[in-house]
Amino acid sequence: MNYKEFNYNQLKEDAYSVRKKILELSYKSGGGQHIGGGLSMVEIMCYLYGYRLNISPDNLTEIDRDRFILSKGHGVLGFYPILNHYGIINDETLNTYKQQDSELISHPIKNYNLGIESSNGSLGHGLSYGLGIAHGLKLKEINSKVFILMGDGECNEGSVWEAAMSASTLKIDNLILIIDFNKYQSDGKTQEIINQDQLAARWSSFGWNVIEVNGHDFLSIDNAFQNKMLIGSPNLILAHTIKGKGVDFMENNNSWHHGRLTENLFNEAINILKR
Repeated sequence: MNYKEFNYNQLKEDAYSVRKKILELSYKSGGGQHIGGGLSMVEIMCYLYGYRLNISPDNLTEIDRDRFILSKGHGVLGFYPILNHYGIINDETLNTYKQQDSELISHPIKNYNLGIESSNGSLGHGLSYGLGIAHGLKLKEINSKVFILMGDGECNEGSVWEAAMSASTLKIDNLILIIDFNKYQSDGKTQEIINQDQLAARWSSFGWNVIEVNGHDFLSIDNAFQNKMLIGSPNLILAHTIKGKGVDFMENNNSWHHGRLTENLFNEAINILKR
């Protein structure tokens, strides 16, 4: 499916379906999976692919398409089900996830035919990569945008701030960075590892237009895109989210940063989603 008309109820239905696919994919593939960070990004991704992006199964290699880069590469469980839900990868391909010879492994591998614009494993590189693409598009006078989804823990990486300085200097306004600000990273709360209380002010001091939203509220996200973007500067949407969103026993429980669903836990999680 693919549509470009904002429909709040449809997006809510999409978010439910995508979360269900995340849980199913996690359980079927077995072993530990990055579930918490996949669940926190669902509304952001549904909004982008369901409404905002000029990306469809028919234009994956066209020069004037928008680009989406998943910088938080471990978030593939929130990415592959989106590509499937919006018709870019089929069920057969999705079900090969983490199987022998599959093109879908635990981090994205660049594959234009599957709608994957870049390979991302090591964190902190997506912004630099996307900045280069966005700058190139402007130089070629191609009216496309580059959207990047980054984790809050990634802001600990020095390479992020080198790109941040360059983007504002170059006035790259066709680049939109979204930070999935779920307040956790692999080793615990981001605030306790490197204090991020002033994250919005820090980005603003680097010359970015910073917009804070509720990352699970489609209307809040839409308002940012419709009314608060600036021309002449890079734009950042700081999306406040809940890690493990949608499954009570996973929410803000960092043991689900990378966890394994047993049959009982899978059934419990699916039942919670139905409520």
